Parts: sequence; structure tokens; C-alpha cells
Amino acid sequence: MPRDARPTTPETKKRGRPRVEIDTRAVADAVGALFAEGGLDAVSVPNVAERLAVSRPTLYRTIPTKEDLIALLFEQRTAEIMSATKEIVATHDDPGDCLAALVQFACGAAIEMRYYLPVFFGGGGLPDDVFGRWHDWNRDFEQIWINVVATNIEDGLLPPANPVITARLILGACVWVSRWYREDDPFDATEIVNTAMGMVTRLQEPTPPPKRARGGKKATPSQSTRKR
Repeated sequence: MPRDARPTTPETKKRGRPRVEIDTRAVADAVGALFAEGGLDAVSVPNVAERLAVSRPTLYRTIPTKEDLIALLFEQRTAEIMSATKEIVATHDDPGDCLAALVQFACGAAIEMRYYLPVFFGGGGLPDDVFGRWHDWNRDFEQIWINVVATNIEDGLLPPANPVITARLILGACVWVSRWYREDDPFDATEIVNTAMGMVTRLQEPTPPPKRARGGKKATPSQSTRKR
């Protein structure tokens, strides 16, 4: 080895900043908040990055488009709705109590998610692949309601009717709350939920026996409403 030669150590690459891990739940919450503030137009990768205090490139690496943001919100919220719905069914043995609890939850969720829930249940604004998953999710979610309603009808807690139609009418009324509820309304969320539960409970009350006409025969609808 020459006198002037000195052993060298291999060069090491300088380490940059550690990659920031994106919390997808926090992203979904940020998207939901932006929906509440400015609707669908307010949702964008730059706006979400600013709200989360992360750089745009960092967020772009994980969630590159607005459609991806909406899809993430959809995945998070529908998973929460399905989980809560299944838990209600699993923890309520009485079919009447189960239906009332489902209505209570659905109305509450409609109010809490009112800014973007119509986008999900309407299907508009969702990417094509997410829209396809929405169809699968909606079918499974609706079937839970149909099963509960069918049991209520079989047990005489609801009037005889097609369980599919009945379930869709009840669920549709709950979802529709997201369309008309306003924070400055004279009635609050608690009153809306309690009123909805009261309506379902009223439907579950036993139907009074028909009045009997003179002579002991059951009165026909025309006889029972005829003025004397």
C-alpha cells in the first residue's frame, strides 16, 4: 500500500425525512368535514392536505385524486354503518325492539352524515368501481332490514304487507331525513329520532278487533263508517 494511501469508508446515502404515514380514518373525517362546509366542490386533495397539516405530495402518494377521497369516505362510513347495524340485530332478541333500534340508528346516522349520505344512497359522484361495490353493500344492508321487518310482520307486530316494500319505505324515510334536516330547524335531532321511533312503535301496537254490526256479525268497512 502506498504511504499516502488511507483506508476509506463506503459513502452512505443521506437519509431524508421519514415517510409520513397517512391515517385513512383521519382523511375520511377531513373529507366529511369539507363536505359539510362546502359540499362536493370543497373536496380536493389540496384542501384535505391542508386540513391534516401534511404536504400535498405526501397525500398524493397515498390518495392521488378527488375520486379516491370520496371512495375512502364511502368505504369508511359504509363499514361503520354496516357494523353498527349488525350489532343492533345481534343484541336485540325482540324483533320489535330491534326494528325500533334500527330506526333510531338510521335517523341519527342520516342527520350526522347528512352532507354526503345522499351521494352514497343516490350513487351519484362515486367512481365506477366504488359504485359497483355500493350496489353489493346496499343489497346486503337492505336485506338486514327486510329480514327484521319480515319477522315483525310474521309476529304480528307490523300489519301484513310485502316485507321488501315495507322495509324500503321505512328505511327510505330514515335516509330522507338527511335531505330536509337543518340545524336551525325548530326541532332538534333528538325529537326527530324519538318521533320516528314513536311511529314505528305505534305501528307495532296490536290492531283492535273490528266492530260488530247489529246481530253479532262483524261490520264491513262500509258498515263501520256509515253514519247513523
